[in-house]
Amino acid sequence: MNRLLLFIALAPLALAQNAVPSGAPPSEIPFESVPNALKLPPDLYLGEVAGVAVNSKRHIFVFSRGNSTGPAYGAAAAQLLEFAPDGRFLREIGKNLYAWSYAHAVRVDEDDNIWVVDKGSDMIVEFDPQGRVEMVFGRKKEASDEAEPWKRVSPPRPAIDGMFRQPTDVTWDAQGNIYISDGYINSRVAKYDRHGEWVKQWGGPGKGPGEFSTPHSIAADAKGNIHVADRGNRRIQVFDTDGAFLREIKIDVPVPPGVKPWMGDQPTGEAAAAQNGAPWAICVTPAPNQFLYASDGFPGRIYKLSLDGRVLGYFGRAGRQPKQFGWIHEMACPSENELYVAEILNWRVQKLILHPK
Repeated sequence: MNRLLLFIALAPLALAQNAVPSGAPPSEIPFESVPNALKLPPDLYLGEVAGVAVNSKRHIFVFSRGNSTGPAYGAAAAQLLEFAPDGRFLREIGKNLYAWSYAHAVRVDEDDNIWVVDKGSDMIVEFDPQGRVEMVFGRKKEASDEAEPWKRVSPPRPAIDGMFRQPTDVTWDAQGNIYISDGYINSRVAKYDRHGEWVKQWGGPGKGPGEFSTPHSIAADAKGNIHVADRGNRRIQVFDTDGAFLREIKIDVPVPPGVKPWMGDQPTGEAAAAQNGAPWAICVTPAPNQFLYASDGFPGRIYKLSLDGRVLGYFGRAGRQPKQFGWIHEMACPSENELYVAEILNWRVQKLILHPK
């Protein structure tokens, strides 16, 4: 290969490894938390809130680790709730559903179908807008077998087409193809077509381009790029719809002094650096002017980014009060300046209104 061809072949990878584009340093974005955004009936409680989504009618869907009965390990900790735009409780969807085990994420597609990802049962379920099951992906271990969670072994077991091991999230491209981040054990992305036919997978455990360490959240933009929150590797990886690696995004905003974690020892040095900017949840705002939002566990902030990876601003910190966060597990961003955040540790959903300067 001559030098010109070698340069052309290596240029995309070199560009992908560049640092986040330079520009003005990010600033803190003023915001408010809407009081009592969700109005629960007297006899209904949220547990750890794993997911939140908003449909085209502005209805809010909450996937909570409530409805829990049984021991701390192996409890049926999943309930899917729907609220009106004003926060009024409307209904519970899928009560006693066979897939319910340990809630992880909820998303709504462009046709207002509701998708849930259950980490405990290794299943992904699509509901139509009326709340009836449309498609099912994955299969849980049966009670007639040794019904226990998948154990993490080294080296990892090979991933199997159509089976999941602690999946985490789901998204779609403009053609309706389905992408599932799978997740804690398989460390891959699985792709189906819009009819539920298996297409392919990419990824596997590791640190290199296209490899993952807990792909925890996934979102697509209008250009067809698939963004994967590679939490354990402290980065967001971006792919095309065929799984070709395009670039990675690192979030490097200094941690202000005195910020404490929600629980545990104060992280310092490498421990703090490993958590700062490590993406737990991501969402992409609607077209045409799209932005990417990402959250971390410590220092507990939300970051606003351009799709090319520039950090445009940030806000929030860990804590228990309004405008503070306890492990944001999923976000919905129906517009640039309106976000819903699901918190594991604070057992709540906050509706946030941003007031950028």
